[in-house]
Amino acid sequence: MSGGTLASVAGRQLWTGLKFLIAMTIVLGIVYPLVVLGVGQVIAKDQADGSMVTDANGDVVGSSLIGQQFEGDEWFAGRPSAAGDGYDALSSGGSNLAADSPDLLALIDERRAEVAAANGVAPEDVPADALTASASGLDPHISPAYALLQVNRVATARGLDPLAVRALVEEHIQGPTFGFLGADRVNVLELNLALQRLQP
Repeated sequence: MSGGTLASVAGRQLWTGLKFLIAMTIVLGIVYPLVVLGVGQVIAKDQADGSMVTDANGDVVGSSLIGQQFEGDEWFAGRPSAAGDGYDALSSGGSNLAADSPDLLALIDERRAEVAAANGVAPEDVPADALTASASGLDPHISPAYALLQVNRVATARGLDPLAVRALVEEHIQGPTFGFLGADRVNVLELNLALQRLQP
């Protein structure tokens, strides 16, 4: 086979490869993402848009999928977070401390004492999710037990009837996903927004 013929074959193969690359870039880089986005907007618009939560004024205050830090006795507190300075989505992750780490055990003891003192309960009554961060550090949920533990503190700080605040918590308890995945939980952001509307 002559050099000219080899160059011609190589040129055709290069051109075929280049056409394939362009076609796949258009299909997989433009068409496919647009189709997935369109299907998401039709089937699950709220989730596709980030599950945003709005306040009474219609302002976006966060996502129901990512926890937030709430300071002060007038708010329900979420789980501890090891993500950056707390619920930093750019620093998602756990503490990476082993279960028998002296640092982790000391931190849990410190948190247990703080939560018990803040809520006027015995240290042994503090649930585990009040003491440990989730694996992502972004969990927006707490257990019903932890939410109910905070009722008296929040009601006192806001001058509300504890029974009304307790009823609000019970209204916001979400069951397991699909009825069997996970446990009962309370979304702290959604609960605190409802709490804002529950004024004396």
